[in-house]
Amino acid sequence: MFLFDSIPWYSWAMWFVVLGALIALNEVTRRWKWAGLAFFVALPVVLTIVVWPHTAGAGSSTGTWFHWVKVYSALAGCLGFMALRYVPRLQRNRWMLMFPAAILALNITEAVVRDFQVSRLQGMHDGVMMVGGAWNVMNGVAGILNILTICGWMGIIVSRDRSKDMVWPDMLWFWIVAYDLWNFAYVYNCVGDHAFYAGAALLISCTIPAFFLKKGAWLQHRAHTLALWMMFTMAVPTFVSSSMFSVDSSHDPAALMTVSALSLAANVAVVVYQVRVIVTRRRHPLREELFTHLRPYREVLEANVPLRAEPAADRSPALAGR
Repeated sequence: MFLFDSIPWYSWAMWFVVLGALIALNEVTRRWKWAGLAFFVALPVVLTIVVWPHTAGAGSSTGTWFHWVKVYSALAGCLGFMALRYVPRLQRNRWMLMFPAAILALNITEAVVRDFQVSRLQGMHDGVMMVGGAWNVMNGVAGILNILTICGWMGIIVSRDRSKDMVWPDMLWFWIVAYDLWNFAYVYNCVGDHAFYAGAALLISCTIPAFFLKKGAWLQHRAHTLALWMMFTMAVPTFVSSSMFSVDSSHDPAALMTVSALSLAANVAVVVYQVRVIVTRRRHPLREELFTHLRPYREVLEANVPLRAEPAADRSPALAGR
């Protein structure tokens, strides 16, 4: 195969098990506060003390600085989002509304740094095969563009239903697709032998809920599924590296270049479109939401606007007269 070595049927079966488990656990942790506290506070404390020092130490494929930083930054995102969701006064704090964008940018930055680092590596490092090259640099640039196009955090709201989801109306499908392409390319470039699960299954597990289960809450879905996956792989690192279900990358330079080129092209396209919106509609990207004129934005806002919403004129023409 182009991207991976042969994928046996039982690995495909496990891929769907992983996908289903992540989607299901995300639904549980977003719908009930007690589940979120159990999975994102109690469980990590136990794992940090009892499990990870033995399973994610030096020499392990998940024992690098990146994995440790990634798991705790993902957990920080989950807890910060829970604070925003369940503490009403924080929902009116403009500095707190910047937190989701900041933690997202931090997570992307971690991966960008790793991509640039891996560009100079060849062979086995930290238990993972590295094939560094220009594709890492290309995808690192795509990641920087992805950060620069994060917008509309000042319009984040909390849904009025029982799950109290953190909803970001301005984070629309084209940015999510560009992020997915960039993140898959990052995983494929830097931990290619993990990409079948940590790239494809993990990314799809938060994209499906964002498109079909709870629209507008992509970042919350992403934080939950990422934290759950990182905790699992740091506890059971052999699952993706040497179990019967593991799937190796092809490590083909053509495949590496292809996924990075798609990532860069998608993120350049989002930059071009966003600049066009800013110029033609005279929007300020640091003060205003950009995509209030688009139907997907209006649909998300109308489905989740809080009971005590700010004046319609300040948010979207679609809500005028409500």
